[in-house]
Amino acid sequence: MTIVLGTEPLSRAELLAVAREYEPLSLSDAVLARLKRQRAAIDALVRSGTPIYGLSTGFGSLATTFISPDQRRALQRSLIRSHAAGVGDEVETEVVRAMMVSRLTNLCSGVSGVRPSTAQAYCALLNAGITPVVHEFGSLGCSGDLAPLAHVALALMGEGDVRDAGGQRVMAGDALRAAGLKPVVLAEKEGLALINGTDGMLGQLILAIDDAGRLLELADVAASLSIQALRGTDRVFLAEIHALRPHPGQRDSAANLAALLADSPIVDSHLNDPTQVQDAYSLRCAPQVHGAARDTLSHATRVADIELASAIDNPSVLADGTLVSNGNFHGAPVAYVLDFLAIALADVASIAERRTDRMLDVSRSYGLPPFLAHHAGVDSGLMIAQYSQAALVSEMKRLASPASVDSIPSSGMQEDHVSMGWHAARKLRRALEAFSDVLAIELLASARALELRAPLRASPVTAAVSERVNAASGGPGHDRWLAPEIAAVGSLVRSGELLDIVGRFVALA
Repeated sequence: MTIVLGTEPLSRAELLAVAREYEPLSLSDAVLARLKRQRAAIDALVRSGTPIYGLSTGFGSLATTFISPDQRRALQRSLIRSHAAGVGDEVETEVVRAMMVSRLTNLCSGVSGVRPSTAQAYCALLNAGITPVVHEFGSLGCSGDLAPLAHVALALMGEGDVRDAGGQRVMAGDALRAAGLKPVVLAEKEGLALINGTDGMLGQLILAIDDAGRLLELADVAASLSIQALRGTDRVFLAEIHALRPHPGQRDSAANLAALLADSPIVDSHLNDPTQVQDAYSLRCAPQVHGAARDTLSHATRVADIELASAIDNPSVLADGTLVSNGNFHGAPVAYVLDFLAIALADVASIAERRTDRMLDVSRSYGLPPFLAHHAGVDSGLMIAQYSQAALVSEMKRLASPASVDSIPSSGMQEDHVSMGWHAARKLRRALEAFSDVLAIELLASARALELRAPLRASPVTAAVSERVNAASGGPGHDRWLAPEIAAVGSLVRSGELLDIVGRFVALA
């Protein structure tokens, strides 16, 4: 189904559908008419001869350099070539596509002044499945994500490298010809319009919101398995308790845990053990920690929605046809929440690792064998799986160090404060990958522990999850090559299958 970009901005769901599912995109007649009107204002300014940034001057610290009329289109071409200066590893296809969708919404928002044909060519590049090769380093998050967006614009011009629809790395000109597309010759202002925005960091934020939402739901599921494996109580998740401190995320996480633990014989057995007066913080405080991360995600979502609905370009075409220089390209709002999410996820990962460690420690696990080993001493069980989990958590703590507090002046001190939002986004992607594996190891351990609790049974929903995890990992038994088993559970985490299983029993908040 084709998604139509109209006068209203795309939603996050629509951006994700184009970026991840390759849904086709088209521009409405209303958008094309608006672009035509605004381009007329740019053409009038070009004819006026007045020195205007982006049309008849150089860029950055060269803004005082006047460009003669016969060199102004060459100025746009040179801008893209010089700014396509990225280095390092190739960025993921879904990131480039998300960035492109975001930039296209900005081109069509009415402030960029690009020709309708240029916006249509950008849209055609997406629909053809052609993904420009973008590199890890090159953006300072201000004036937007310059180098990453310049590599996309370079492909639009028929230059540089791309991945074609089949994933092969080819020259952009060859890919355009094969798709029946023509290179764009940029007009005045268009080069600047193609690169002056927060689209790289915003695209990655929207992807991260989608991933983090699922993983935080799964964190509640993993915790519910661990709580039962450790014979914890569900009394601490009563709605009345969390009404006393009604943070929305905490309330929702507590409700999830209560639902997941309902009808659990293992939880009921807690009442028969006088040694378990009060559960450890990693069990009892799960809603407070998971919930705070959920509230952080909600805040990040609000920022993403505002940014996606924004019109970001410099200079911007106003309703009266004037062109005004501004600083809306500064990535601070997006950079802050990217960093904030990395901090919150690191803390959720940390509490998950503590639950895993507790299950493996015979002095704290209430009757489970040391390290969940089949024959402790001969077998080491999941001892080193916890090492790997701890290493992942340590890495996530390192990645939680904020990028947005840094700033390195550039462009001859004209651009003397930058957001580093792109780097905050790259860190967050790595943190999400690590978080998936942290949850996989907690699930691996808790599912094995629940089987070792037999004949006591877990709640119906968590028993189904546990059975699926054990089927993928092999469950209890003598030591085996463990890395593939961790990877198998990691695949379950990333696929969403475990949440689908949960959904057959309960609806998570």
